Amino acid sequence: MLTVILLVFSNIFMTLAWYGHLKFLQNQSIFVVILASWGIAFFEYCFQVPANRIGYGEFTATQLKIIQEAISILAFVVFFAVMVLGESLKWNHIVAFALMLIAVFFAVGVK
Repeated sequence: MLTVILLVFSNIFMTLAWYGHLKFLQNQSIFVVILASWGIAFFEYCFQVPANRIGYGEFTATQLKIIQEAISILAFVVFFAVMVLGESLKWNHIVAFALMLIAVFFAVGVK
């Protein structure tokens, strides 16, 4: 469970690093945006690397990556697209995420 919690925090920082400039740094030069994103990404790595170290062994590297991708989609859609950018969540987005969760189930839950 610690691995998943660390991955959630990692992905919140990653999403902010990758997409935060669309909301918060619109009038800044690309150089400033890149530096800000690198600074935020540092904190992403502070959660991502321990998550993978702790989780590897309990999960395979492939399982960790699939879990991470599902969390990444969830973090982006819920935290950023909807809450920060004000985009609407459509039915096809929900179906796509459900399919991602099914992929996680097959990658992690099926032995």
